Amino acid sequence: CLVPAGTGLLQEVVYLVSQGADPDEIGLMNIDEQLPVLEYPQPGLDIIKELTSPRLIKSHLPYRFLPSDLHNGNSKVIYMARNPKDLVVSYYQFHRSLRTMSYRGTFQEFCRRFMNDKLGYGSWFEHVQEFWEHHMDANVLFLKYEDMHKDLATMVEHLVRFLGVSYDKAQLESMVEHCHQLIDQCCNAEALPVGRGRVGLWKDIFTVSMNEKFDLVYKQKMGKCDLTFDFYL
Repeated sequence: CLVPAGTGLLQEVVYLVSQGADPDEIGLMNIDEQLPVLEYPQPGLDIIKELTSPRLIKSHLPYRFLPSDLHNGNSKVIYMARNPKDLVVSYYQFHRSLRTMSYRGTFQEFCRRFMNDKLGYGSWFEHVQEFWEHHMDANVLFLKYEDMHKDLATMVEHLVRFLGVSYDKAQLESMVEHCHQLIDQCCNAEALPVGRGRVGLWKDIFTVSMNEKFDLVYKQKMGKCDLTFDFYL
């Protein structure tokens, strides 16, 4: 259920918080039917338009390609960013696990493509900075994947306020515990290669020279941006 940037896990947490659902209930449903992907041909825009408001819709599109309602502040956007070293490792495993992609190159080659903006959905560096430019917008909630592991209670509180749902103290504590269960289920799933949901997994595969090269590229492409990540949780 977890895709590279953590959006797969985030969609389940958002559904849990917005619907007051139980993690066991989510485990029995096809969550992708509850949160269709905007840019996918299935189920398609016609079916998405028929969903009952408030709708939960997922997307990997850059900010500039999102519908004008989002740019105009008429809809809410929750964005999840993950530290790029973990992301590229998880993305590599994701590519290798799908028969439709069937990537069979080395991780070094894949990482080089990532640094050169040669993977699907374009440049991660541009993608994350474009959303970061709007992180203070009233209709945008910018989250970091690492914070979900470091301080889940605060993240859930942010989601509750942003989504406009109401919980008393006991209900909020219960919801945080449910989200903990959900994260444990996703990040410890045996189906996930090399623990793709783990924070700091890049340290198991990056060589010293790869890390130095990545740091250089990161500094070049993110040098003017004040967005920071915790690489060493």
